[in-house]
Amino acid sequence: MVLIVVVIVPLAGFTAWAWITLHVAYSNGERVGYVQKISRKGWVCKTWEGELAMVSMPGTAPEIFYFTVPSDVVARKVMDAEGQRVALIYEQHRGVPSKCFGETEYFITGVRVVGP
Repeated sequence: MVLIVVVIVPLAGFTAWAWITLHVAYSNGERVGYVQKISRKGWVCKTWEGELAMVSMPGTAPEIFYFTVPSDVVARKVMDAEGQRVALIYEQHRGVPSKCFGETEYFITGVRVVGP
């Protein structure tokens, strides 16, 4: 009985929390700009992490949007679109319990090229 209370209940709680935060999006949307970096990072938990430079007006400093790509297929599409203006479709997942799932709370689910 002690084993259940000490080990199983906290483990089940952590698992439920992780599942909810990874499968229920807090928000979703698109960010448009130029992918300036994407790399696979981590010692144990390898994740795709990247930066999107969003320029509102020519000659102004870009705002940087940091993102995580959980899928290797989507990461390949992001890499193929480097150097082009792209729209990254994302879901925001707040409260994810570990950096093992990604370093940011913005998870890219799709990408489309929107112009030169």
